[in-house]
Amino acid sequence: MATTTCLLSSARCSAKHPINFKAHDLKTALASVVKPPTQKLKNPSLKVEAVKALKMVSTTILDTMVDFIFQFVDQPMIPSQKNFAPVEEIGELIKVDCFQGNIPEDFPEGVYIRNGSNPLFGGLKLAVSVFGKTDSLWIEGEGMLHALHFKKDEQGKWSFYYKNRYVETDTYKMESKRKKPAFLPIVEGDPLATLAASFFNVLRFGQEYKIMSNTNVFEHGGKHYSTAENYIPQEIDLISLETYGNWNPGRTWSRPLTSHPKKTPGTGELVTVGFEAKKPYCIVGIVSADGKELVHKLDLQLDQCSLFHDVGVTNKYTILVDFMLTLSPERVMKGGSLFKYEREKDARIAVIPRYGDADSIKWFHIEPCVS
Repeated sequence: MATTTCLLSSARCSAKHPINFKAHDLKTALASVVKPPTQKLKNPSLKVEAVKALKMVSTTILDTMVDFIFQFVDQPMIPSQKNFAPVEEIGELIKVDCFQGNIPEDFPEGVYIRNGSNPLFGGLKLAVSVFGKTDSLWIEGEGMLHALHFKKDEQGKWSFYYKNRYVETDTYKMESKRKKPAFLPIVEGDPLATLAASFFNVLRFGQEYKIMSNTNVFEHGGKHYSTAENYIPQEIDLISLETYGNWNPGRTWSRPLTSHPKKTPGTGELVTVGFEAKKPYCIVGIVSADGKELVHKLDLQLDQCSLFHDVGVTNKYTILVDFMLTLSPERVMKGGSLFKYEREKDARIAVIPRYGDADSIKWFHIEPCVS
């Protein structure tokens, strides 16, 4: 497990005085209390079993500590968020017999698919502890795919079928196996509570937050992907809604990927962007038309960790809008939100030649465009 810097909520910011801490150190220390003398075991199979037993014991100790320190509580949902309440996974294709309106004559057969936030275990949770409270944002539920199939028979009569299924990300599998909430919310909350929650998430799972995959579904290279801003996409099947696994083009992308990549006219390449709250703050990438490799990568060389939610493309240029929404884990330590809108700064638009470098970027300042 990698070294965690700042130990914190998102540990994704270049702190002036970072605390270097190996997340597995405490786990190793806890395990040493019950560590069997594996070095004296001559039978390799016995050594393997001893290591498995050690890992199980240390995991159990950590889980017990978290269950003792933190209590998961249902997070209230305000009226404007009722549309984001979770629904049950039905897992099978259901015929839709009740509908209104008419289908245009030239409408093609096919499937309409979307994903959205659908929290496990009845809804979003907050965590209460001796350190204080941490909250979830309304966007933090696990991704669920919703598919509506349009089929027309030889007489031109339409039939409609619906199916839904969770995007089975790595973290979804972790919590489903446990059959209870496991990841502690860290985006908002009291400073000490956020610090402790981030620490225990890294210690137990190797990362600070869940993979949401609840924002967009897109196609590239003949394959389909579900995605959100906080991780790389997951490949999915449009018919079965099965999740095939994570997609990292060329295995050379080392950060989250925007939820809204765009195909370039003519070449069919995919333009994407990834941001993190540590340098390099923002990277623009170009994926080959077949989706197999990353053919270009550009560091925007920003001086702050801005959120670029969308991408625009033309035949020759990539266009990004920086509306001054920044990410700062340091702000969470002071009891604020991970996100902040920099109202005192002008928004700006970046126009970048398709394969340009940082010096070729043209910035255009505009009035702030987020209220």
